Amino acid sequence: MPTALVTGGAGFIGSTLVRELLGDGYDVRIYDDLSSGSLDHLAGLDVELVRGDVRELDPLSDAAKGCDVLFHLAAGAGVVDSINDPLANFDLNARGTLTALWAAHQAGVGRLVFSSSNAPLGANAHPASEEKPVAPLSPYGASKATGEAYCSAFHGAYGMDAVAVRFSNAYGPRSSRKGNVIPVFIRAILAGEPLTIYGDGSQTRDFVYVSDLARGLILAATADGAGGRIFQLASGVETSLQQLVDLLCETAGRDVEVLHEGVRAGEILRNYSLIDRARSELGFAPAVDLAEGLRRTWDWFTLPAGE
Repeated sequence: MPTALVTGGAGFIGSTLVRELLGDGYDVRIYDDLSSGSLDHLAGLDVELVRGDVRELDPLSDAAKGCDVLFHLAAGAGVVDSINDPLANFDLNARGTLTALWAAHQAGVGRLVFSSSNAPLGANAHPASEEKPVAPLSPYGASKATGEAYCSAFHGAYGMDAVAVRFSNAYGPRSSRKGNVIPVFIRAILAGEPLTIYGDGSQTRDFVYVSDLARGLILAATADGAGGRIFQLASGVETSLQQLVDLLCETAGRDVEVLHEGVRAGEILRNYSLIDRARSELGFAPAVDLAEGLRRTWDWFTLPAGE
């Protein structure tokens, strides 16, 4: 039975990944300081939880001992936060990723899967692909680009099967603490508040359902020849924010007021991913379209028992 260590495993994406790993027969160990994750996300799961900061080498290396793969999801998310405090963002994302790689190397972990995003590509994220040069527009994007570079370096210098996967905009259950557009809009609709779009609504994103993303992470951890590579994990569908609002109104069964404000600095205006490499080399196949994913997410936010 393989053993996986998941940094940030009590978070939104991490806790979904943990569920998928358990379903596949993995023993799962979680390393999380619970600064943004929640024990509620792990209720009823047969996992080991090690509380710790991903920037602390010794406890992370100890937690990684005996593991076959390390999934590194712990990070400080958000373009706006990174612009407000780029040093803190670098410390958690760039140094944290280097620490995770070195901890995995010290512990003899053969494969590490690093969770990146399309942010390193900046304006090149339309469409996002693995061959395009990085040109980040925010410190957040720069920190993720640094993590990708360190994965390549550890593959070259130490022979580690370090894989970088770039997420598009993830959504789904257990996202109530997230500041991404879908949970923000759902919370506003439930509170009877208007939705705020920064721009005219024509800006686009690629929304991927969280369980599809988790499956892609596991594929990246098990595929032959993935070490040193980058993979786009996404739905492969470009959706405007106005289309998203229309789908959410349909899902919620109500109309909402929409306010428009100026575009925020550092944000990508058009963004979707080409997932051909992940399809062909990993066998990645998104299964949940946006309409169905929004229904499941809305139900989790509104039904008493959640998902």
